[in-house]
Amino acid sequence: MTNNSRETFTSRFGLLATMIGVAVGLGNVWRFPYMVGKFGGAPFVLFYIFVVIIIGIPALMAEWSLGRYTRQGPVGAFQRAGLPYGRYIGWFFFFIIFVAVGYYTNAVGWVLFHAVAELAKAVGIGFNASQILPPDSGFVLRSFILQLCCTTLVILACVFVLLKGLRRGIEKSSKFIMPMLLVVLIILIIRSLTLPGAWEGVQWYILKFEWSDLTGEVMIASLGQAVFSLSLGGTFMVVYGSYMNQKDDLKSNAIFTAFADVTAGLLAGLAIIPAVFALGLEPSSGPGLIFFTLPGVFDQIPYGWIFGFLFFAGLFGAAYLSDVSGYEVLVAGLTDNTSLNRKKAVWLIAGSVLFSAIPPMINMNIFVPWDLIFGSGMQIMGSLIAIITVGWVIHRASVLKELGLVSGPNSIPWLYYWLKFVIPIAILSVFVWWVLTDVLGIFAL
Repeated sequence: MTNNSRETFTSRFGLLATMIGVAVGLGNVWRFPYMVGKFGGAPFVLFYIFVVIIIGIPALMAEWSLGRYTRQGPVGAFQRAGLPYGRYIGWFFFFIIFVAVGYYTNAVGWVLFHAVAELAKAVGIGFNASQILPPDSGFVLRSFILQLCCTTLVILACVFVLLKGLRRGIEKSSKFIMPMLLVVLIILIIRSLTLPGAWEGVQWYILKFEWSDLTGEVMIASLGQAVFSLSLGGTFMVVYGSYMNQKDDLKSNAIFTAFADVTAGLLAGLAIIPAVFALGLEPSSGPGLIFFTLPGVFDQIPYGWIFGFLFFAGLFGAAYLSDVSGYEVLVAGLTDNTSLNRKKAVWLIAGSVLFSAIPPMINMNIFVPWDLIFGSGMQIMGSLIAIITVGWVIHRASVLKELGLVSGPNSIPWLYYWLKFVIPIAILSVFVWWVLTDVLGIFAL
C-alpha cells in the first residue's frame, strides 16, 4: 500500500507544526474556554487532560495509521482498508466535510471581521463587530452581505495556500502561524493576569476542584471536547496520515501534537477566563463568549484594542489553518479518486464550498443545527468508524507495524487491544450522549 508520487512532509518540525495547526483551531481557542465555563471550570479541565492522554493520543495514532497504511484520504482509505461499503462510507464523509467546511469558513470570517473591528478602533473608527453574526431568526441583509464578503476572502486565502501543495503551502504556513499564535497567547495571558481580581478566575479555572463536581455530564463533555479539539473524525487526520513517511514515529508525534493541542486550549482559557472574572462578567455565556463577552472585556482595558486585535488575529490564524485542512480533505478526495489535477480540484472545491456556505449565513436556526449535525455528531461517528476500521478490519500485523508495536507470539500489545475494545466504547458513549442531548433533547445540559 504505497504511492511513491504522494507528497510527504519535509521535516519533523514541519509535520508537527502542520498537525498542531490542524488540531488547534476554533475548537481550542473558541470552544474550549466556553465549554470550561459551561461545565464548571477545573473538573472539566482536569478530566479533559486525562481523556486526551488515555483516549485522544491512541485515537490520533489510529487515524494517522489508517491514512499512512492506505496512502489515501477518507474517500479511498476505508475502501483500501477493506471496510465493507468502504467507498460509499468514504464519499459520505466527503459530503459531511464539504458541508462542515462551508459553515466553518463562515465562522472564520466572523473572526476576521472582529479582528478588523478591533484594529479600526486604533484610528477612531468604532463599529459593532457583532453585526456580522447571523440573526437568531429571520434574515438581515447587512449580516448576510458581510458574511458573504468575509467568507469569500477566507476561501481565497485558503486557495492561495492549497495551490502551493503540502510542502510549499500548508507546511510552510503552519511553521509561521503556529509560533505566532503562541506568542500572542502569552502576551494576552500576561495582560489578563495583571488585571485586578484575575486570580479568582485562575482558581475557578484550574485550582478549585471538588470530586462532587465531576459528574457524568462533565466527563462525557470532556471526552467530546477531546475528540473535537484533536480534529478526530476519520477525515482530517486520515488525510495527513497519508502524507507521513513510513519512518515517522506515530507515538511520539501523537504525544507532542496532543500536548501542544491541550496547551493551546489551556493558554486560551488562561488568556480569557481571568479577564472575564476580573471585570465581573459571566464565563458561562456559551458560544458567544468570544464574540459578545470578550469585545466588552477589551473595551474596558486601557489600549484594549491592541489586545483585542492580537486575540482575534491569533484566533484567525489558528482557525485558518484548520480551515485549510478541511479543504485539503476535499481536494485529496478529488485528486485521489478522479482525473482532476490539484489546481482544478482546488478551484472546484472553493467555488462549491462558497455555495454551500450560503444557507448557514441566513440565521442561527440554520447555522446551529448544521454545526450539531455536520460538525459535532458526524465528527464523532467518523472517528468511531476509523477506530473500528483500524482495530477490526485491517490485519493485526499491519496495524502493529504502523503503530510501531512489537509483533510476535509472546508480545502483549496493550495499545492495540486498547484501540480495539476500549476506545470504540468511549467514543460510542459520546455519540450516544450527542444523540440524547442535541438530537432528541432528552437530557438538557
